[in-house]
Amino acid sequence: MRDDFTRFEMEYRWAVQEILTKVSILREEFLQLHRYNPIEHVNSRVKSPASILDKAARRGVPPSLPAIRKHITDIAGVRITCSFRADTYRMLETLTSQDDVRLIQVKDYIAEPKPNGYKSLHAIVEIPVFLSTGPVPVIVELQLRTIAMDFWASLEHKIFYKYDREVPGHLRDDLKQAADAAEQLDLRMEQLHHEVHGVHGRSDLPVGPDIDNDLLERLWQLSLETRPETG
Repeated sequence: MRDDFTRFEMEYRWAVQEILTKVSILREEFLQLHRYNPIEHVNSRVKSPASILDKAARRGVPPSLPAIRKHITDIAGVRITCSFRADTYRMLETLTSQDDVRLIQVKDYIAEPKPNGYKSLHAIVEIPVFLSTGPVPVIVELQLRTIAMDFWASLEHKIFYKYDREVPGHLRDDLKQAADAAEQLDLRMEQLHHEVHGVHGRSDLPVGPDIDNDLLERLWQLSLETRPETG
C-alpha cells in the first residue's frame, strides 16, 4: 500500500513537471519571438497524502486510489499569474490546444466572480505521464489570474484562516470592495498597455541572439544557393 501511494503521488508530481515544462517553453517563445512576456510567475503544488485523505473523507470518497483519482481533481495544481486579464485566456487556450493536453472543465470566475469577490480562471486538464510501463493519464488543476487577482486571493486566504473560516461581516464587505477595486485596476492597466504597445502587446523587451543585417543577407544567399531548381 505504501509503494502504491508513493507511485500515485509521484505520478501527480511528474504531471506538474510536464505542465511547468510547457509553460516554460511558452514563456521563452513569447520573450524571444514576440518580445512580450504574458507570464509574471508560476507556482505549483501537490497535496500531501494526509491532505488527500482528509479531503476524500470530507467528500465521502472511498479511501482507494482509483476512487480518489476519479473524484478529487485538485491533487496537483499549477497557478499561472499573468500580466493582464486577456493573457489568462490566451495562455489557457495555448496550453489546452496542445495535442497531449485534454481539457475536461473550465470555471470562469473572471467573467462570473464568486460572491466574495474571488476572480480566477480555473481549468481541469488531463495530461499523460510517460512511464516505463506506458502512459498514465493524470489530472491537473490550472489556475490563471492576474497580479491584482492573485494579491487579493492571497490576502483573502490569510484572513479566511486567521478567523477560522468565520470572517466578520465588515471584513467580508471590505474584501468585496477591494476585489472591485482590483478589477478596475486590471481594466485600466490593460487599457494603458494597449495604448502604449498595441493590442498584441509587443514591447521592447530584450530578445535572444542579435541577428544583424549582414547575417540575414548571408542566410538569404545560402537559401538561394541551396534552393532546388525547378524545371
